[in-house]
Amino acid sequence: MTRNVTVGLDGSRESLAAARWAALEAVRRRLPLRIVQVREPHPRLLPSVEPEAQEGWERIADEAAAGLVREHPGLEADVERLAGRPAEVLRDAAGGAEVLVLGSRGRGTLAGFLVGSVALSTVAHVECPVVLVRAGAEDGEAPAEPEGDVVVGVDLSRPHDEIAAFAFGAAARRGTGLEVLHGWDPPPVYGIGPVAMSPHLLDDLAEEKALALDRALRPWRQRYPEVAVRPRTVVGRVSHHLLDAAEHACLVVVGRRSRRSPLGFHTGPVTHAVMHHCAAPVAVVPHG
Repeated sequence: MTRNVTVGLDGSRESLAAARWAALEAVRRRLPLRIVQVREPHPRLLPSVEPEAQEGWERIADEAAAGLVREHPGLEADVERLAGRPAEVLRDAAGGAEVLVLGSRGRGTLAGFLVGSVALSTVAHVECPVVLVRAGAEDGEAPAEPEGDVVVGVDLSRPHDEIAAFAFGAAARRGTGLEVLHGWDPPPVYGIGPVAMSPHLLDDLAEEKALALDRALRPWRQRYPEVAVRPRTVVGRVSHHLLDAAEHACLVVVGRRSRRSPLGFHTGPVTHAVMHHCAAPVAVVPHG
């Protein structure tokens, strides 16, 4: 199958926002856009309304594709209509995709986002990166992608080239900077009467972490000299720092370990938190 950017479209505001983001990404990558509509059979649907429902369902994707081509002249956009369980169909449809894009339904700033079972299952099992996009402003004039830099979270104890390659590539294609966050915790103190850790020791540990992050980023900086990199080592839960940085980011990149088991979501606590609460588009990159 020809390499492409694939987006799942169900007609919701979130999926339409995802389609706009996917079209822009396809233009950046110089790839065709594949719009996938998944229809789950509804045994209770009355036969008398089936033709009208089918026609309206098909019109959603056709109009979206036509609008995206008008917005991006030269974009190749195809619609594919499939039937079955959405999570399973999307996993199979992502086989030829460099990126799979899905909508993320918003629940407000306090409650965070509701990433439904279809998106969670798809993120956990596809082999390509998945980008979750929330809907923009109600007036429809919001840009397909917010302004700002790309933000990525890295784990120096288990560095993964797939995450770095995606983040640096995303920043290079957008002409933006890249903020790299690594979170660490001070070592625990044990004993009957533990003494507070020396500030000098904390400073030494922080410097050590900063040097380790710089070493890990060195080959990527050489490969992408045009990308301005801002490395940051932070104390505490890195998910909190990622969410703070996301307020001024165009894209947040996190990873999840590839696993063969068909059961469970396998996203990890950091990725899970970012997926559910991040306002910016979130790219989940499988690794390992």
